This record gives sequence, structure tokens and C-alpha cells, in this order.
Amino acid sequence: MKIHSSKNQYEMQDPTKQYPGPEFPVQTQPKPGLAREMDPKPDHGEESYRGFGRLAGRKALVTGADSGIGRAAAIAFAREGADVALCYLPSEEPDAKEVVALIEQAGRKAVPLPGDIRDEAFCAGLVADTRGALGGLDILANVAGYQQARESIAEVTTEQFDETFKTNVYALFWICKAALPHLPPGATIINTASIQAYKPSPMLLDYASTKAAIVAFTKSLAKQVASKGIRVNAVAPGPVWTPLQVCGGQPPEKIPHFGGQVPLGRPGQPAELAPIYVLLASQESSYVTGEVYGVTGGNPLC
Repeated sequence: MKIHSSKNQYEMQDPTKQYPGPEFPVQTQPKPGLAREMDPKPDHGEESYRGFGRLAGRKALVTGADSGIGRAAAIAFAREGADVALCYLPSEEPDAKEVVALIEQAGRKAVPLPGDIRDEAFCAGLVADTRGALGGLDILANVAGYQQARESIAEVTTEQFDETFKTNVYALFWICKAALPHLPPGATIINTASIQAYKPSPMLLDYASTKAAIVAFTKSLAKQVASKGIRVNAVAPGPVWTPLQVCGGQPPEKIPHFGGQVPLGRPGQPAELAPIYVLLASQESSYVTGEVYGVTGGNPLC
């Protein structure tokens, strides 16, 4: 399907009309979902993102890099000059292959590392494999997440609660713990929180709880490692058009109007998040640590 790209995200334009807004077609996918099957297909910056050399020579690991915000960050990192290791589930290989090709087209090295971050041993191996393939690691972007909407706490099973925390919090902890001994001064960690940490929806009880944990984790870890010259920040998106939403993250009946309630009147596109990840990865944000950057379409975090 056609990518609804802004073509030139550096040209002044009306942000309310820059990308599609409601109504969207009713659609569902089996989890974890593929970006290529969405209608409209999300924009990850495939056509629009231009790099300026801000990450030249850097070595990045991005989780959830096959689609959504992780894909946009991986593309942007590569076009800014970084080599990129990509983590994703094996079932997401069709989307991941597209990202690998885009990174290589940018003249950078792409290292695909499929696996399940709910496994502690895999997370440790992920960091080791990244360092081995790239010759080091100095940007860690934890983007992968799991979200399933339930109307009532009675519908949230222990299995779902466990999967949400294992994916969103435990994996973050395991990967950061494995990476930190090897990160040099100047390295950065970028976690992915959510507006749900501040304004939780009733149907996202477990997901919102994990995102609040990520905010606290980010702020605490930032203080721990500041003296080592390592910065830790987080990005808190609002509604963003990704496969997470159409494979259970939202009830199917809410998809047609997804994102329509924010002041800008539409969901964000992954491409609109990528510049924030680049800023936090680059030396331009050298005096920023322990912060949470909201990208929410106008809804304040507090």
C-alpha cells in the first residue's frame, strides 16, 4: 500500500493536515502485526527523513526496529551516519528486511538480530552480538513494547500482565544492565515511555503501569550513571499509527477514530518521532539527562 508520507518534513506545513487523520478503515491483525498490512501504511521516514551526519561513526542497538517508532529511529540513525543492530520478533521478518535494506541504502551496516526480549538470556546475548558485529555500542534505543486493551481488570489475565511487564519493563532492565558495562562516556540510552504513564486510559491498565515504571526507571538510572558521562532519557508518545494499535492495542471499533481526540486531530506517524530519538542520541543534547520528551499531538504530559 502507498505510504502517506509528508515527502518533506523540513518544509513548513499545516501539522493538522500533514498526515492522514480519522476516519480510518476498520482493521485488525494477529499480533504482533506488520506495518506493510496497515491501511494507510505508516510513514517511518522512508521517503522523507534526511540525515545531516549527526551520528557519524556511532553504533546503535534498536529494539522493535521492524516497524513503528523503532523502525523510524533505526532509519534515522542510519541516515545520520550510525551503524544499526535491529532487534525484532522472528515473525516480523518481512518488515525487518525492508529496514535492513533501507539502512544499507544509506551506506551503513545493518545487523538483524531476531528473538524474544522476554528471555533474559536472549537480552544478554543481544548486547553481546551487537558489540561483536558493530565493534562496540554507544546508542541504545529501547522501543519494543506490548499493549493489549481490556475493558476491565477482570479481563486482564496473569499471563497478559506477565507478558506486558516482561516485554516493556523486564527486557528494558535486562538490556540496560547488560549494556552499561560496555558503554563509553558520551553514550546514550533512550527509553520509550508513553502519555499513558501520566494520563492512563482505563482499558490499558497493565500497559500504563509499565510506562509509569519506565519513567521512574529512566530518571533513576540517569542519576546513577551521570558521573560516568552516560545520559539516559525517554520519549513519551501519544497516539501513534503503528501495528501495536491494530493487533489488540485498541479495540477494533476505536480504530476508525484513533488519534482524533488530540488537539492536532490525528495520530502521529513514526517519522514524527524519529527526530527526537536522533536529538537524544546526538551530542546536541549533551546537557539533557533524566528527561521525558512528550510527542503527543498537543496533549500535555502533566
